[in-house]
Amino acid sequence: MFKVVAAYAMFANGGERVEPTLVDRVQDRFGATVYRHDQRKCVNCENLGLAIGDAPRVVTNRERVMNEVTAYQLTSMMQGVVDRGTARKTINQSVPVAGKTGTTNDSKDVWFVGFSSNIVAGCYIGYDTPRTMDGASGGGTCGPVFNRFMSEAVARFGGRKFSTPQDCQFIKIDRFTGSRLPDDSSGDNVISECFRPGEEPVFGITFDGGFAMAGDLPLFEEVAQQTRRVTTSTGSTATVGPNASFGSLSSGGLY
Repeated sequence: MFKVVAAYAMFANGGERVEPTLVDRVQDRFGATVYRHDQRKCVNCENLGLAIGDAPRVVTNRERVMNEVTAYQLTSMMQGVVDRGTARKTINQSVPVAGKTGTTNDSKDVWFVGFSSNIVAGCYIGYDTPRTMDGASGGGTCGPVFNRFMSEAVARFGGRKFSTPQDCQFIKIDRFTGSRLPDDSSGDNVISECFRPGEEPVFGITFDGGFAMAGDLPLFEEVAQQTRRVTTSTGSTATVGPNASFGSLSSGGLY
């Protein structure tokens, strides 16, 4: 869970590597820092003349492990888990939150890992010796634990909307049908998704086995029902259909 929470932090910060630690800073008895985990540089942290409302400028030197648009797209997907998915009934915060629930087979382990714009947290519940937890689920069992923690954290540290990369091109989509909608569409069925310029999906096209075809083309061809009577090994009779051949099945009917 320690590593999973660190991985989710990379979605929240736009795709930069986060090195988890249990020790943030060590100071000597005079208050001088002898060890600091965060190696980012603060340009004007010692400037006591900053205007009210101005924050110190921190220059990041973290390694980028993911494109920031990809990180935002994943964040948007996981925000849907909280807003309208498996965590919608248990996660309720005053700031945007994204995350993912998890439940193993037979509910032997459940978890939820989520994040706001500045806080990442994870909850795992299970026995040391795995056994079924009746009625347990990631959203229903871990969701309330995460929500209670985040309520305290948000009250202290706040939060805001997730940062949007400059390269995002937003397209309105019907979340029930996947169809593209006009830019001025609104309603519960409308979501706005981020795409890289030039990589927006081709709407009205179906992909079957990697081959593009018209959206109204059926993925399989029905075989004419030509039945015949046969004698089984026990001497009784049975009705069977025609023998399948390569020509009787399209690629869509094979899987």
